[in-house]
Amino acid sequence: MIRIVIAEDQKMLLGALAALIDLEDDMAVVGRAGNGEDAVRLVRELEPDVCIMDIEMPRMSGLEAAEALKGCSSKLVILTTFARPGYFERAVKAGVDGYLLKDSPSEELASSIRSVVAGRRIYASELVDEAYSEVNPLTERESEVLVLMADGKNTKEIANQLFLTTGTVRNYISVILDKLDVTNRIEAIKRFKEKGWFK
Repeated sequence: MIRIVIAEDQKMLLGALAALIDLEDDMAVVGRAGNGEDAVRLVRELEPDVCIMDIEMPRMSGLEAAEALKGCSSKLVILTTFARPGYFERAVKAGVDGYLLKDSPSEELASSIRSVVAGRRIYASELVDEAYSEVNPLTERESEVLVLMADGKNTKEIANQLFLTTGTVRNYISVILDKLDVTNRIEAIKRFKEKGWFK
């Protein structure tokens, strides 16, 4: 019997997923979590064969939970609506065994779970294609500047925090806008977020 923990913050979807999985003769849902923190706790307590989790959840995202569980004996599968290259890249680095999209046919979920338990990695093909076609164009330092901008820091505050001159920060911001092909800070933050490049 394949023992499964599901982490999903939308109660109706959590119930539907559990019901769907329980229809399979060789699978049983042994735990349900409504946020990433509970998912990590349940996986550590119950040591299921597989943990299926959403990305955007309260308290701790599915990606943060996957990072916290890296190296655990349970197989981790991300099930999300977000086909964002940055999310996929981060999930792969966290060592997830599967990354599936919620709009996939329901029968694919059960066969993917079986494949993951058998030791294979299962990634939605559209993600793999997109991940290799688009990488974060910003350097580590430029990404740092953008994250501080997203935190609401102004040029002077960013300069102080990163021990740079305000002129250097302005140059970084100019390069960021250029690389992301946007005209202002708000658009830059939005584009970076849409791509899933925020860590």
